[in-house]
Amino acid sequence: MRVEVSQTIQRSVDEVFTFYARDFVTNHSRWDPDMHLEQLTDGPIGVGTVIRRVNTHFGAPVEGVMEIVEYEPGKAMATTIADGPVEMRGRATFTSAGPNDSVLTLTVEATGIDESARDQMTGLIQRSLGNIKDLIESEPPAA
Repeated sequence: MRVEVSQTIQRSVDEVFTFYARDFVTNHSRWDPDMHLEQLTDGPIGVGTVIRRVNTHFGAPVEGVMEIVEYEPGKAMATTIADGPVEMRGRATFTSAGPNDSVLTLTVEATGIDESARDQMTGLIQRSLGNIKDLIESEPPAA
């Protein structure tokens, strides 16, 4: 199953990338309260970073591991995720829509999830993107 959702955010690409990707572990539970992340590797987020995750989107907690497999500042970040029998690849892309507008696109490809879950997964991603937009736009713009 593949789901892709985009959101325009009234901030520069650099600000959106910093909030979403560079500060991924710190900010993730702010936009998705059903997910807890803990970075297992040392250093800043980048290719090879390993993150433990506990997901409660569907009720009972599901523990898994996420690895950053792509990290290109201002452009993209991708992860591989193993949550029990479910394997996913998530990718975020950041594009300019003007001097102070960006488009954040989240794409998730999942195996081990029934196609009937598409609408629920799309809704969860839309909720996260809406929360990201609200959080970023409520902070003062970078100087």
